[in-house]
Formats: sequence, structure tokens, C-alpha cells
Amino acid sequence: MTDTFSSYAMRNVPRYTSYPTAPHFNAGVTDAIYSDWLGALSPRDSLSLYLHVPYCREMCHYCGCYTKATRQEAPLLSYAKTLGQELELVADHLKTPGQVRHIHWGGGTPSLLPEQSLLDLAGMMRVLFDFSPDIEHAIELDPRYVSASLAETLVTMGVNRASLGVQDFDPTVQVAIGRVQSYDLVKTATERLRHAGLAALNFDLMYGLPEQSLETIRDTVARTVELNPGRIALFGYAHVPWMKKHQRLIDESRLPSAAERLALAEAARADLLSAGYLAIGLDHFARPDDSMAIAEQQGQLRRNFQGYTTDTGDQLIGFGVSSIGKLSQGYVQNMPDVRHWSRAISDGKLPVAKGMALSTDDRLRGSIIEQLMTNHLCDIEETSRLFGTEPADLLPSIDALQELVDQGLVQLNGWTVVIPKRGQSYVRLAAAAFDAYLGGRDAGAGKHSMAV
Repeated sequence: MTDTFSSYAMRNVPRYTSYPTAPHFNAGVTDAIYSDWLGALSPRDSLSLYLHVPYCREMCHYCGCYTKATRQEAPLLSYAKTLGQELELVADHLKTPGQVRHIHWGGGTPSLLPEQSLLDLAGMMRVLFDFSPDIEHAIELDPRYVSASLAETLVTMGVNRASLGVQDFDPTVQVAIGRVQSYDLVKTATERLRHAGLAALNFDLMYGLPEQSLETIRDTVARTVELNPGRIALFGYAHVPWMKKHQRLIDESRLPSAAERLALAEAARADLLSAGYLAIGLDHFARPDDSMAIAEQQGQLRRNFQGYTTDTGDQLIGFGVSSIGKLSQGYVQNMPDVRHWSRAISDGKLPVAKGMALSTDDRLRGSIIEQLMTNHLCDIEETSRLFGTEPADLLPSIDALQELVDQGLVQLNGWTVVIPKRGQSYVRLAAAAFDAYLGGRDAGAGKHSMAV
């Protein structure tokens, strides 16, 4: 790999799970505004629900999520109770909601909630909302805490897809990242889930971790293939110790260089493709018969705060501390600490911390970025006219792509932007050319991870 491509890999750009990105949210979106937005939803607006549980048994060194460690039952019971109150509070603001097509439990480790609490919350959602017959109900799991009883509980509550945080199977890497879990442990977790009837499984893997080598990551991929998950997310580790202080536990001298990091990603990608998985977007892979592969082939792949998704809900409503929702009018983020979140809900207020009302320009650029991130293709002229604007307004962004065009990482065919195969690892750089917030207003409002 040339020095030029190494320098591209090291550039810091957003992951673009939203646009505008979360660092640009502001206090201008209040609980009263959110109430109005919820009340404006109609039966034509299908819904997606995200529930955030900010607790783990212990903190992994690499974690970039909003979570904290607890070994006590009391805070989990209290959190579940308040989460139920928030579900009721939001439902009261929905005058004529549409069907729920997707539910996602994230964290943290949401399955740490007591099993009865999980069942109660799932039952409450069925009472408060109208579920689509083909709803996808997904949850993130720590394989170290998947008991046979939990597997049965998940199926009883309607969960039909689970994501397991594997990251890496190498023992030395696991010690370096504070996440020790053997291959046999992960195998047992998958067997328990499948035995209970939960067959749709995802694995999360990571590259760019300390102590990783081509040999260790290829072994991790081989062991993953043996367990045959339907989907695999291959994320690049984002080392941001200025934002996540526990990442200071990672020895930076043991992190791979930019060239080594890219080599790790390419080796893992090649082995997954050889095993029969299809590449989906920037960092996902799926079996050909998986619904994500089918969605990608049909041009229906989406991208939101959970990454690439088959979620077709028109409106995303977030529950729990720090959760983010996206409605037609804009983004809403909940308060980031349990105490203030709980107090607001107890007072009957929507626990809004900040958000962002979307302008026409935001919607246009967000659509372009999502198309590039999911389809690696965007007709700028057609997309501009859908939003009532002229493509010429985006000429500065087109000009900003020229460096990538010169390197063969982007192709311009008239007004159509194409990301060829050799450029797909760098697609976030192409997306950044359309980000009006990076180089202009609010520049530097947040730091981001490396592009690859």
C-alpha cells in the first residue's frame, strides 16, 4: 500500500450513522418540541423502537458505547422500571402511530436486565404499540452471559435476531482489550440460542486492536465461519481516549500502524468473501440468503445508529439514557445520565437533552451520504431535484471529490458519483465531501475515528 493510501486511511472522519452527526446536536430541540414532533406522526408513519441499556458487568478497554459497569441488581431493576415509564410517556404523545416494524435493544448489555423485566417490557410494548406481523426484534448480547434460561426468555419475548460481541478469538488480543471469552464459550452461547429457536445470529468482529496480526485475525475469521452466523460486522477499532477515558488502558504502542490496520481489514474481508459471505456496505457481510444481503441486492439497505440495517421504519424513537431517535422533523437525543433521565420521566417530561431540526439542505446531504454509504452510488441531479434544489448548489462538494477521483477511489459520470470496489474502504472520505459541517459551520465540534 502506498503512503498516499496510508494517509487516507489515517484521516479522521465521521462514521456517518447520521447526518448531521451527533456532535452538532444542540439544546434547541426541547421536550416541548419533541412532543409536537411525536404528536404529528400519522398511521402512515411506520415505527422503529430503540431501547438503550447503559450497563455491563465490566468495562471492556476498547468500548466506545455509552455504558458503565455494575454488578448490583438494584440499579438494573430501577432502570427497567423507568424504561417502562418512558415507553408509556412516549406512547401518550403519539396520537395515531403507525405499526412498529423494528425493535432493537442496545447498550451496554441489555440482557443484563432481569429476565422478568425483559418479559414485562416486551409485553408492555405489545400493549402500547401495534406490531407489524413481520417485525424484526433484535438484541445485542455479551456471549459470556448467555444462559439457556436467557435464550428461552428472549424467544418468549419475541426476539428473533441476536448480535454477539465477539471482537477477536485470540487470547493475547483478548487480554489486551479486557474482553476474555474462549471460542468454546462463544460456541456454547450460539448453541443455546439456536436450540431455543433463535437462529438469526450476527457476530461483531474488530480489526485494529492491540496485538492483532494477520495470523490472529485470519484465525478469528476462520473460527467465526465455523459458527456460521448469518451476518458479520467487521468494525475498525476507534481509539478515542480523549472521549472514552477507559481506552487509556490500551497500550497505544501495541496498536497496529495505519498500513497494518488496513492490511488486517483487507485480510479479514478477503477470507469472509472466500467463505461465501457477501460484502454489504463499508463493514458488513452476510450470507446470500440473509435478509440484509437481499435488501442490499434490492437497493433497500439502510444506515442508522446501529450501522447497516434492514430496518424499514419511517420514524425511529429512542428510549433510555443517551438514546437517539430520528423523526421526519429531526434528531432527538435523551439525557446522558441516569439520574436526570429518571427525574425527568418521574416528572412526566420527555427526557430530551438535545437534538437538531433538519433543514432542506441537511436532508439533501443526508440522503446523498446514505446512498454513498449503502449503494456506493448517487445520482446528484436526481437527488437534488427530489428535494427541490439544483445540483449546481453542490458543485463545491463535487470539486472536493477530485483528489479521490485522481486516485481512482471515486468515479464521476456526469452528476453521478460512483464508489468503485477499490475505493469502498474509503467511502467515508467521499461522504465527507458532502458534509457541510466539517469544513464550515461548527468545524471541529467533535473528533472522529480513522477513515479505515
